[in-house]
Amino acid sequence: MNATIKTLGLAAAVTLAAAPAMAQEKLKVGLLLTLSGPSAVLGQHARDGFQLAMKDLGGKLGGRDVEVIVVDDELKPDVAVTKVKGLIERDKVDFVVGPIFSNVAVATHKPIVDSKTFYISVNAGPSNLAGKSCNPYFFATSYQNDQNHEVLGKVAQDRGYKKVYLLAPNYQAGKDALAGFKRHYKGEIVEESYTPLNTLDFQSELAKIASMQPDAIFTFMPGGMGVNLVKQYRAAGLADRIPFLSAFTVDETNLPAQQDAAIGMLSGSNWAPNMDTPENKKFVAAFEAAYNTVPASYAMHSYDAALLIDAALKATGGMTDNKEALRAAIQKAEFKSLRGDFKFGANGFPIQDFYLVKAVKRPDGKLQTEIAEKVFDNYTDAYAKECAPTN
Repeated sequence: MNATIKTLGLAAAVTLAAAPAMAQEKLKVGLLLTLSGPSAVLGQHARDGFQLAMKDLGGKLGGRDVEVIVVDDELKPDVAVTKVKGLIERDKVDFVVGPIFSNVAVATHKPIVDSKTFYISVNAGPSNLAGKSCNPYFFATSYQNDQNHEVLGKVAQDRGYKKVYLLAPNYQAGKDALAGFKRHYKGEIVEESYTPLNTLDFQSELAKIASMQPDAIFTFMPGGMGVNLVKQYRAAGLADRIPFLSAFTVDETNLPAQQDAAIGMLSGSNWAPNMDTPENKKFVAAFEAAYNTVPASYAMHSYDAALLIDAALKATGGMTDNKEALRAAIQKAEFKSLRGDFKFGANGFPIQDFYLVKAVKRPDGKLQTEIAEKVFDNYTDAYAKECAPTN
């Protein structure tokens, strides 16, 4: 495999194989991901998904050998900006792929797009970057932040829940999450609670929920936050009394730690490991064989990001110097997404289907989410209309 993987800040770089001499310079891709702290598993899935795609593509993107440089943003926007400047100014990357968290995306957006480097998000989709601050150098293979949460808002509305308690971390994606839920839910919000990012003790919030007795709760708590919340919710005896609706809280990054506490809980997603497409079946089997865990959506989006770059470069003959031609090739998205139907809107965010998914235990004992029903078909985010494509 003619790809080199470098991890900055670690003791060594890992070279997967030596590349043969080529007249064309190596393509450089920077992976900007959260790889330390309570939410490190999210970034690990994204990194592993991209590296699996590189293996499946024979170590090349668009026919070019590739150097992948992995950096840990540490979930700190200032650290992320410093590392992004290194990727752009020192490493001269052609693409930045990532990040996981929206506060990092917002902080790093300007230095990346101002340098006319293509920024492909594999998770973060803050509302401002989908709307008024959209940019032709920013694309997402994931979603706009609100959308998975909108699934649960519609489900809560359709199921007739009259009172709902909302809970999210106090940062941009948390605010987008609750905004998304409320877009389709018209009942009473008994409380809208924001906790500090990386909160791990939810006893005070659980006491309020037990006291208020809502018809359901909706939450967005990714990473270690979600692990603790689900365990504490189940331990408090609330799971069998008050439905637990969430997004990015009960998923394949958290289920190995949540275990039976999460079984039966409902989430919103654009994908699930049991999605019935040939490409997805192959991907899930290969990911589990390589990493001994069920892939999460972060891994799927990163795999798709590699396929997207590969397809775009094939269209340009491997060339990256004509930025407009490369942008047009990315916009066409001429690749087969693992999730099935996929195309970009004018704001660089996908138009795609969304589902209600349920946490289950497989016959082999592993836990995963599975599709329960389709909620939105070919769904465009709410902010796309605010984007001027000429930005």
